[in-house]
Amino acid sequence: MSHHQFYHDRTLSSGRPSLWQAFSDKSIIKREITAGMTGFFAISYIIIVNPMILADAGIPVNLSVFATILSSVAGCLMMGFWANAPIILTPGMGVNAFFTYTIVVNMGLSWQQALAISMLASVLYMLVAFTKLSTVLSAAIPAALKTGITVGIGLFLVEIGLEKAALIQPGKASLIELGSLTNPNVLLFLFGLFVNLMLFIKKVNGGFLIGIAVTAIAGILFGIHGSQSAHVSLSDFTSYGAIVGKGDFSHLFSLPFLLAVFSMSMILIFESMGMLEGILPDKRNFKRTFEGSATTSLISGILGTSPTVVAAESAAGIESGGRTGIMAVTAGILFALSLFFTPLLGYIPQAAIAPIIVITGAIMMQQLKDLHFDDFSSWFPAFLIIVLIPFTSSISTGLSFGFVAWPVLKILEGKAKTLHPVMILLGALFLINLICSALL
Repeated sequence: MSHHQFYHDRTLSSGRPSLWQAFSDKSIIKREITAGMTGFFAISYIIIVNPMILADAGIPVNLSVFATILSSVAGCLMMGFWANAPIILTPGMGVNAFFTYTIVVNMGLSWQQALAISMLASVLYMLVAFTKLSTVLSAAIPAALKTGITVGIGLFLVEIGLEKAALIQPGKASLIELGSLTNPNVLLFLFGLFVNLMLFIKKVNGGFLIGIAVTAIAGILFGIHGSQSAHVSLSDFTSYGAIVGKGDFSHLFSLPFLLAVFSMSMILIFESMGMLEGILPDKRNFKRTFEGSATTSLISGILGTSPTVVAAESAAGIESGGRTGIMAVTAGILFALSLFFTPLLGYIPQAAIAPIIVITGAIMMQQLKDLHFDDFSSWFPAFLIIVLIPFTSSISTGLSFGFVAWPVLKILEGKAKTLHPVMILLGALFLINLICSALL
């Protein structure tokens, strides 16, 4: 039996090792550190991308970089020491777009009010996570919808990866079209995709990390560099207080504010629930991990950024062998060190990161196998979640349509008595959310 198989079997049979056991086993430490490095480099783009998105909400880029890094450090350490889970928490793609383009740009609220909305939504998230509501919701929400959330976010990641690689782009006669295959970035992405797939299929330990390095070096040799637009100097840290604890609750009782709180709390709760149930190696650790995720999302709002969520890229580290909190702690340390090396991250081309994002999304989409396609009223709501998340670039929209469709189809099928009261309530709340959002 190979060492990899022994480690895998031991993890499955007895659960993940305790943090102390992991630290006591050099072979586990090596694997976990490699997994943490892999997960970090797969998600490291968030250090640059998140501030760029939040800049459209009015948050200064150089200060947002600090908030992004510090909230990621807090999240990873929380996952490591509180939950002992191989999960990386960072400000999330999708929820940061909701923060910027829905709350600030479309609804006309300020970024300070958006931070307040994030904090209140996180408090609701914590109320669920630290009470029996987490168990009630987890039991009440059908497995098909949980699968739909995981798969939908996976497909969203695939779309993001392909866009970063310029393999797809907005079409002139269609929504999207194939990018130019003569584009150097596209060619570098295809090279990186081949390298990473080869390493992944051959189950090379730390394969994603090796793939990123090989692709980045190849890109630099051919003059392809990453974004240099997010430079930050440690001297800027003296101004960081300008965005810390700046949540504005003055519009607390206005309808747009309350709707935004509801929508964001639903995104945080159900995205995290679906993500954790989809990628967490030891499902018995769900409660502790869920609590840590909720707590860090509140901390991130105080630190001046959109909420942290379970990074889908955690799957890259898990696929590399991550099973304990050492993986998360490693990623957290690397996030902290990135404060000093942020300019260097800019040299990693997007095309070197994109293959990892695409493969990670594909891994998440494997959950499709859990859908029962012979039960239309069960898989169609999941289908709505899966297609509407990437097609609308809105996790909230996908969740809303899926959760509304579930009770409607069950009633039409004559199975109203099988509906859990929680699902009826959630369906009604999401329907109200859709109606009110359309009227705003």
